[in-house]
Amino acid sequence: MTLGTLLSAALPAAEPPRHPADPAAVWDLTLLFKDDAAWRAAKEHIAAEIPKIKGYQGRLGESAATLREAMDFIYGLRKGFDQMAVYASLKRDVDTRDSAALDLSQEADLLGTEFSRAASFLNPELLAVGEAKLRAFLDADPGLAPYRFPILEVLRAAPHTLGAEAEGVLSASGLITDTPVSFYGILANADISWPTIKLSDGTEARLDQSGYTKWRAAPNREDRRAVFEAFWKAFRGYERTFGVSLYSQVKTDWFTASVRKYPTSLAAALAGDDIPEAVYRTLVSETNANLGTLHRYFALRGRLLGITDLHYWDIYPPIVKLDKSFPLATGKQLVLAAVQPLGSDYVAQFAACLNGRFTDYYPKPGKTSGAYENGAAYEVHPFVLTNYNDDYESVSTVAHEWGHGLHSVLANHAQPYPTSQYSIFVAEIASTLNETLLLDHMLKVATSDSEKLYYLGSALENLRATYFRQTMFAEFELAIHEQVEKGNSLSGDQLSKIYGDILRRYHGDSQGVLKIDDLVTIEWAYIPHFYRDYYVYQYATSIAASQAFADRILRNEPGAVDTYLAMLKAGGSDHPYELVKRAGVDLATPAPYRALVARMNSIMDQIESILAKGKQ
Repeated sequence: MTLGTLLSAALPAAEPPRHPADPAAVWDLTLLFKDDAAWRAAKEHIAAEIPKIKGYQGRLGESAATLREAMDFIYGLRKGFDQMAVYASLKRDVDTRDSAALDLSQEADLLGTEFSRAASFLNPELLAVGEAKLRAFLDADPGLAPYRFPILEVLRAAPHTLGAEAEGVLSASGLITDTPVSFYGILANADISWPTIKLSDGTEARLDQSGYTKWRAAPNREDRRAVFEAFWKAFRGYERTFGVSLYSQVKTDWFTASVRKYPTSLAAALAGDDIPEAVYRTLVSETNANLGTLHRYFALRGRLLGITDLHYWDIYPPIVKLDKSFPLATGKQLVLAAVQPLGSDYVAQFAACLNGRFTDYYPKPGKTSGAYENGAAYEVHPFVLTNYNDDYESVSTVAHEWGHGLHSVLANHAQPYPTSQYSIFVAEIASTLNETLLLDHMLKVATSDSEKLYYLGSALENLRATYFRQTMFAEFELAIHEQVEKGNSLSGDQLSKIYGDILRRYHGDSQGVLKIDDLVTIEWAYIPHFYRDYYVYQYATSIAASQAFADRILRNEPGAVDTYLAMLKAGGSDHPYELVKRAGVDLATPAPYRALVARMNSIMDQIESILAKGKQ
């Protein structure tokens, strides 16, 4: 029985295949603005309104009615700005060669800074009004209900909020504090002289960042080795420069934290969402305690690839190949079948998202690589960008990104605008849970053991990359920030030494599990997430939580679906750690991380069982 037969037996007939140029496969930005002229009119309106924000300065304590009027005005303006910014960024990303779209994006960035500066008095003045008076206003005026949580958050941050003048200066500093990441972006994407090498089949492979991503998984091992040596040699040539860039970013993080009177950069980064430091520390300690599972995976990878002396260039090729195509129509059906356990309402909403004009599916010249979801246009709809290539990874990406999308749909429907935006700490739960449901479905419809091996291998690699690799990054971030907080400098070669030590420990270099060559210790310079302080750990905590939720849902545990969806609908109405904990997963304890490790071992048990059956 073919995969197509399985699908047609379980689902409605597939829609006709769509060509990349089909309008139904690209997003419709007229849902946001009719055209650039309409966008510019909205921008001019918002620019004219921003100065009026100052009209509320010094008046927030007058009465509950005045406070509500000010909050309605500021948040209403922010909602309009968000929609404007979404349009500009989506238009830029669909064709980065379009200079007019780039102009829109830059104009939006500048307007955003202007907006932040104009509203910078808000938090200091709320603190000056005082907690007792603010609580009385909140209790007296039902119209302030949407702002209760944001206002109470301002009160919670009181010890770290400066005066109005100082807050204005910090807001304005955004014009310069993004210099390290801007510098990194130009250097890493435009200014490096990328090498071109000849592969074993005669292919001329240009190793820019996209070329490296493609050719690092080459089936020929000597090709992979050549790719790694050429690519990382190019990065190594800029080690000192990348070192200055990242050191500047870490100093910027520490400057902001110390000015706001936080003891460490970590404390400052976690404070915004009120994440207990125990979450970060427990994640790192539990991951280190279970590196044996990661090493078991590498040993299994070597066995399946037929390699006894694994090197870092052996971690990317798929351990099992799948000669199967997944056209977009098939991919959509698979994803919809996979999320059936979340209930008919969720599936119907998911189908409307997939088949509406909210996704730009296919790669095209000038389009931004990768994939993402943007759900900031509160009154319109989330939008998703993918680069669909008719393979299983593309199907998984659709499941992942529209997991975010459905999170935004549910939150935007259930929450008022001020509490609709959810934290990254929760965001990756929705996306990775959908990937887990997809894996469960694919194992059910697989027609052979080799196909099952492919899906299981894909799941293993996802756990490695999302849990172990991101925690490794998190440990590196902690180490370099602590160096700066102690008053130490960081050069490029020092960063490579710190990163290399952690890289070797995670990959079992000293135990002979996987060899880390000196050249690849420059990898820290390749990771853009290090310019967003303490960001990547949330990928690891989220996938640990999502595995726990998925396990309960797939076991049909009573109330599991409703509890999970209630967490998504809560949006940003409470601290994300509390939302997840209330739903039954405490990420400050070892339990969810140990459960993820157990799942990884279970997947490897299944793979080894299939391999053993093949030898009988």
